[in-house]
Amino acid sequence: MGKVMIVAGLVLVGMSTAALAQRDPAYQAARDAGQVGEQPDGYLGVVGAGNATLRAMVSNINIQRKATYTQKAAAANVTVIDQGLTFGCNLIAQTKPGEKYMGPDGSWKTRTAAPPERDARCP
Repeated sequence: MGKVMIVAGLVLVGMSTAALAQRDPAYQAARDAGQVGEQPDGYLGVVGAGNATLRAMVSNINIQRKATYTQKAAAANVTVIDQGLTFGCNLIAQTKPGEKYMGPDGSWKTRTAAPPERDARCP
């Protein structure tokens, strides 16, 4: 339980940096159009096939996220997978109505005013 609390604290500190790095106009436009969405593993996903430019943008964002997760996982003495899951839980919780996220069943959902469906392992 102590590791979860540490990870959660580190997530809050790191989220603002990760979020700022991803708020370029192309990313925001793809998010607003429902072309990308948050996944439970903490990575951004392409909703549908997408085009090469969109897939490249998502790949670059995910490379940055993995670097953040790796750094924070080492500091918290947890796995990168656990760190990604914690970020994923928080990123999905922070989606706004109309944005896409991947539900626990692996299907893409559109956020409504209701809380999003999250992985059972989310704190």
